[in-house]
Amino acid sequence: MNFSRDSFTLNVGGVRYSFSQKVIKDFPLHRVSRLHGCSSEQDVLEVCDDYDQERNEYFFDRHSEAFGFILMYVKYGKLRFVPQMCELSFYNEMIYWGLERSQLEYCCQRRLDERMSDTYTYMSDESKPDESCNLNDEQQHQEPEEKKWLERMRMTFEEPTSSLAAQILAVVSIIFVIVSMVVLFASTLPDWKTAENHSVEEHRHKASLWEPSGIIEAICIGWFTAECIVRFIVSKDKCEFVKRPLNIIDLLAITPYYVSVFMTIFTGENPQLQRAGVTLRVLRMMRIFWVIKLARHFIGLQTLGLTLKRCYREMVMLLVFICVAMAIFGALSQLLEHGLDLEAKNEDYSSIPAACWWVIISMTTVGYGDMYPISVPGRILGGVCVVSGIVLLALPITFIYHSFVQCYHELKFKSARYGRSLSNEFLN
Repeated sequence: MNFSRDSFTLNVGGVRYSFSQKVIKDFPLHRVSRLHGCSSEQDVLEVCDDYDQERNEYFFDRHSEAFGFILMYVKYGKLRFVPQMCELSFYNEMIYWGLERSQLEYCCQRRLDERMSDTYTYMSDESKPDESCNLNDEQQHQEPEEKKWLERMRMTFEEPTSSLAAQILAVVSIIFVIVSMVVLFASTLPDWKTAENHSVEEHRHKASLWEPSGIIEAICIGWFTAECIVRFIVSKDKCEFVKRPLNIIDLLAITPYYVSVFMTIFTGENPQLQRAGVTLRVLRMMRIFWVIKLARHFIGLQTLGLTLKRCYREMVMLLVFICVAMAIFGALSQLLEHGLDLEAKNEDYSSIPAACWWVIISMTTVGYGDMYPISVPGRILGGVCVVSGIVLLALPITFIYHSFVQCYHELKFKSARYGRSLSNEFLN
């Protein structure tokens, strides 16, 4: 460094700042203060990108506006984000100049925490698909043909927008889901009867596998089973595949069918095994989980699941609000309508649990009308309960809504990225 001059010039992104030698020595930013201790050209270039010895000017190829806000922190002691600048980019500038996250204002710290949490979740979800996209051509040629084929199969089954074949496969899967749901719903209709004189209740849950409905159901289950097996075979990490929520739902949707088939074969029409018939009804209704398979192909359901995953704290907070209000208003309404020694007691509020039902219906502004207060104090309490419910339910909904919008944009970006690869495949 040239100590003969009294002033030093910092050129940050084209903006020049002049400081005295004394200020540079005791400068609060660690990277700037290191300039005073540099004794050689190599030491200087470790701190800055370039320098002019004649003019004693040091160049930093960094964001000039961000450095201006950092200098405002040095002068006034308050550090905030640059408007219209990504929080993570500004945080990188802070780290470069030697500042820490704790030096941000509290409101900016919360913004940074939310952005880092969302980015970590999004990058964790995207990291595995991106690994295949980041391979260069040379690495792809070095891979065995078998690995390329497995990767292509995995993308076809896991990402409906990754290729034309994946879209066709997704459409076929959706058709099977819709057909299976129609058969399941129609089987509960009173007019759904066989040619034999079986009772409606018996036929609902012990339909023969050789009837049209049984054949259609078996074909749908066969498709779902084959799809699940193929996806398991081509998956990279078998343990991670088993742990995924959608794969667990697939297993819960497929397994009851095979269990019910074996139970029907073993029990037959033995009247002494009525408990098995109840089990068959439960297993049959568990097939409703098939409809959740649509989440693989519709971005709206994926957005809902990702929002619930990220907003579980807000959901717990909403549940706590409702429980506390139920306890308070339930006890007060039971006391006003039934607990006091009145001539006309309202038997609908004979207990606090019964009153809690009225509370939850009133707070959600549903109002079935099956029970309502008849005394003046009870009606006043009911009005307060309704207004309190509107306020309490509205508080966490704002956070959930913003998270839903953010999740939707992230999934749309992911879908658009695979859509571009689909366009390239179609053109080729």
